[in-house]
Amino acid sequence: METAYAPPKKPLVILHEDRETLVVNKPSGLLSVPGKTEDLADCLLKRVQVAFPDALLVHRLDRDTSGVMVFGMTAHGQRHLSMQFEKRVVKKVYVARVAGRFVERSGEIDLPLIVDWPNRPLQMVCHKTGRAAFTEWKLLKTGCEESRLRLMPKTGRSHQLRVHCLAIGHPILGDRLYAPETADSYPRIMLHAEELRLNHPESGKGMKFRSKAPF
Repeated sequence: METAYAPPKKPLVILHEDRETLVVNKPSGLLSVPGKTEDLADCLLKRVQVAFPDALLVHRLDRDTSGVMVFGMTAHGQRHLSMQFEKRVVKKVYVARVAGRFVERSGEIDLPLIVDWPNRPLQMVCHKTGRAAFTEWKLLKTGCEESRLRLMPKTGRSHQLRVHCLAIGHPILGDRLYAPETADSYPRIMLHAEELRLNHPESGKGMKFRSKAPF
């Protein structure tokens, strides 16, 4: 299971700032939003709001996933960006190191997901009551023990990439929830949100933000 919360004390890495949007690189190990207890209060949102008091949450990344996150700097910006995520206008690209060797060069994972209630916060595949979840993947590199993938989720279900990779027999390395047998061999989960493509809330212009995977 997940370890005790000990978020990194790294300074904010700002990728972009303007009147309507703020884009930062979230470090692994830091919650996107506060947890339910005081010991889980430290989070990216609070740290961002210290420097940018008007910043508003648009979306989240899992605690141990690093990478690109966008915030709205006005109520209008937040609504516009949130609607883009809801309507699946935003293009998301992740990089992951997973267990095992791939033969195929690309593929699609279409498996509905639902919370595994007795084992929360775990999610699971369920064809009867699960919500639609779709991920495209491309092979970047493969070896005997592991492979490197580019993952492009078309939906935004909780733990989608982690469960989808597990379901096809290639769990993400270092994942304490879904691949605990690999956790001690890696300093973190090998999953990084490398790129976001979206439209600017004010101008409508297409924008791309990128942060190279640190692994």
